[in-house]
Amino acid sequence: MSDCLFCKIIEGEIPSKKVYEDDTVLGFEDIKPNAKEHYLFISKDHSKNVNDMSEKNPDSIVHVYNAIRKFTRENGLEESGFRVVTNTNRNSGQVVFHTHFHVLGGEPLKGFGA
Repeated sequence: MSDCLFCKIIEGEIPSKKVYEDDTVLGFEDIKPNAKEHYLFISKDHSKNVNDMSEKNPDSIVHVYNAIRKFTRENGLEESGFRVVTNTNRNSGQVVFHTHFHVLGGEPLKGFGA
């Protein structure tokens, strides 16, 4: 999508600090981090949210989570712990309508205890 911020990042039209890339997934640093380490992982195929992604191409979710697994293992986040969050539509706080997964860690995180 030509007006999508994340599609422009994928195409290299907008710079990002990449932390991971393969044929189908891109990971990069969040520009407004909510944790010591805060990354965004996206599929290179555009979808507007996780429900749209799971309907259009459910394998994309697996690809993104496999990339997150590889990245967190290689960068020490698996051992210390991390959180993965995705927002769906405006009331959840979604601002960019290209499905993305926040990976947060590097420090103790509050909330969402179980």
